[in-house]
Amino acid sequence: MHWGGWPLERMMILFISLAFLMIGIQVTLFHYRQNFHHKAMWIPVIAAPLFFLVGMGLTFYNEKWLSSLFFWLMWLGLVDGLIGFYYHFRGVGVRVGGWALRNFLIGPPIILPLMFTALSGLGLIIMYWR
Repeated sequence: MHWGGWPLERMMILFISLAFLMIGIQVTLFHYRQNFHHKAMWIPVIAAPLFFLVGMGLTFYNEKWLSSLFFWLMWLGLVDGLIGFYYHFRGVGVRVGGWALRNFLIGPPIILPLMFTALSGLGLIIMYWR
């Protein structure tokens, strides 16, 4: 396969899209395990596959509307990840023992929403770079 014609921005959008697919699977498994007890748990479960699809579309079809949609979805992902971090951090704190190390190990993963935020931030960097 010849990749010589692909600029860095295009390869990064492909990477970000595939990463959202993988994170979306993990988020879905974690939130399913918790029976979606909070409505906000649905946001990354629905958003991650949407980010994947729009990013893949933008990777192969450089359309203005796809670029704008991807840009705004990355802003949504950035905000969603920060909200998720708040809920996860708060979720650790409400467990018996509060913010003890063992609660960080067995409670909601506080790094996963930050990964969602970081990927969205990388997507925004690429969109502003273009």
